[in-house]
Amino acid sequence: MSLLALDAEALYAELLRGVRALCLPDTRLVGIRSGGAWLADRLHHDLSLTGSAGAISSAMHRDDFASRGLSAGGQTVLGFDVNGADIMVLDDVLYTGRTIRAVLNELFDYGRPARVRLAVLVDRGGRELPIQADFAAARVSLPSSQSLALAREEGDRFSFKVEDC
Repeated sequence: MSLLALDAEALYAELLRGVRALCLPDTRLVGIRSGGAWLADRLHHDLSLTGSAGAISSAMHRDDFASRGLSAGGQTVLGFDVNGADIMVLDDVLYTGRTIRAVLNELFDYGRPARVRLAVLVDRGGRELPIQADFAAARVSLPSSQSLALAREEGDRFSFKVEDC
């Protein structure tokens, strides 16, 4: 898919269809701070789920914590027992897999889930770790010199930001 054709709202609709198909009645949505948490909140509402979506931070388990420190994105908030739970982790962009590795470590600090699946808005390839999404609304290619991030606009509408690194 061309980056010029990357419509975040259209991809969100595709993500909603994919997550709806993967969710069981007891599936818990957990979004990675910040873009994934925005997706989890909106999906939770659009799927009419009870309770609230969880939000998880990768900050404490990142392999580059010494250089990045704690981000201003927020802390982990899980309003349910992780032990035995069916968890759907949501993220905006899957790239190297390092954030997902850190999030899994954070999640297991809270307990042992029965199953963890991953759904992303965009998979941009470039994996450094053997991590794959169970569902990706789109797959795109970007040079490693660019970053792609979800932005939330007024009215909870999504768009993408592409920046040079």
